[in-house]
Amino acid sequence: MAQHRKLGILGLGRMGKCLAEGLTKQPAFSTTPILFSTRNPVPGAKSNTELVKSCDVVILAVKPQNVTEVLTEIGPHLGKGKTLISIVASISTAELENGVAKGTSVVRAMPNTPALVGEGITALCAGKSASPAHLEIAKEIFEAVGKVVLVDEKQMDAVTGLSGCGPAYLYVILESLTDAGIKVGLPREVATQLASQTVLGAARMLQVTQRHPAALKDEVTTPAGCTIDGLLELEEGKLRVTLIKAVVQATKRAKALAKKANVEGAK
Repeated sequence: MAQHRKLGILGLGRMGKCLAEGLTKQPAFSTTPILFSTRNPVPGAKSNTELVKSCDVVILAVKPQNVTEVLTEIGPHLGKGKTLISIVASISTAELENGVAKGTSVVRAMPNTPALVGEGITALCAGKSASPAHLEIAKEIFEAVGKVVLVDEKQMDAVTGLSGCGPAYLYVILESLTDAGIKVGLPREVATQLASQTVLGAARMLQVTQRHPAALKDEVTTPAGCTIDGLLELEEGKLRVTLIKAVVQATKRAKALAKKANVEGAK
């Protein structure tokens, strides 16, 4: 990030804290001033207003139900020369632009919690007020804590359902694999290490080879071997369908939250 820019993170909930801690660990941001503002007393800005006035780039990381209140407070202090990057689920760029001073460049982002360890994935979309240069600023920030993809805003609810919520799905899978290892006689520490590295390695194989997951699965599955018996159990347990339904339901919930925010914002 450019040396002259000062970054502020408004809100230190789960995602805001993961992002804040992830960024402060990255060499690329070692010389970038980062301010924080939250309801709880922490080192940083004394208030939301002070943070916005002091920073060129502000990451909005509050809860969706608090967005209207916060924008009412900080909106007048934004404007030309300021970039607002929102990681608030279900709040559109249009809603954000309506709540801030004219000239504010608005970018919407959906990161996930592995940003804490530099392995996040963030989807970005630009508001009407943002130029490619402002999108590059957002990319630079989130690439410091993982990978970045660009999407149309209409796809952001689906991003929430897949990668935003996805770590929780995988933790359930990891917990289950670990418990299974214990069931068949492995010590918990060994089972946990085997399960976590297997998932990590499989994901890396997919990224590096860029092959279809089904093709990689087939390479592990030998005729009359152990894997096919395990896969049969997964199919009978409807794991594939259940995971698809989980993403679909989470996406629907994100859309419902967006509608609720629109209604409450109009009051």
